[in-house]
Amino acid sequence: MRLAKGIIWLDKRLHRMFGGRVTLVGIAGLPSLRLTTVGRKSGLARSTNLLYFPDGDRIVLVGSNWGRERDPGWTFNLHANPEASVVVRGREFAVHAQALKGEDYDQMWQRLLRFWPGYEMERDAAGRELPIFVLTRG
Repeated sequence: MRLAKGIIWLDKRLHRMFGGRVTLVGIAGLPSLRLTTVGRKSGLARSTNLLYFPDGDRIVLVGSNWGRERDPGWTFNLHANPEASVVVRGREFAVHAQALKGEDYDQMWQRLLRFWPGYEMERDAAGRELPIFVLTRG
């Protein structure tokens, strides 16, 4: 988590150089995507590279923000406007986001921990419940 700034910087460069087909997360053997939301205040497109959990034809995102105390900006944008787009392996498509709550959240959290146990460490470091969003093609 201490290396987050450098990792984010390098990941953005790789995304530009390879049109989204190469990312640091992908090099590590994990699925990654580029999420583009509409800024809730600015109305401008805001993009970020994220680890995701593939769940059949759905995409699951966790607002871990590298274990920081505050939710990442993209989560606020999705709450304000759930329509977004993603680039996965160089292919872009529109998505609709839904925040999970209650039992759906609890069940998905357990699945996410089996997929990436690091989420537990990030939740502990952040001291907050990490938001979970399910994205469906839209």
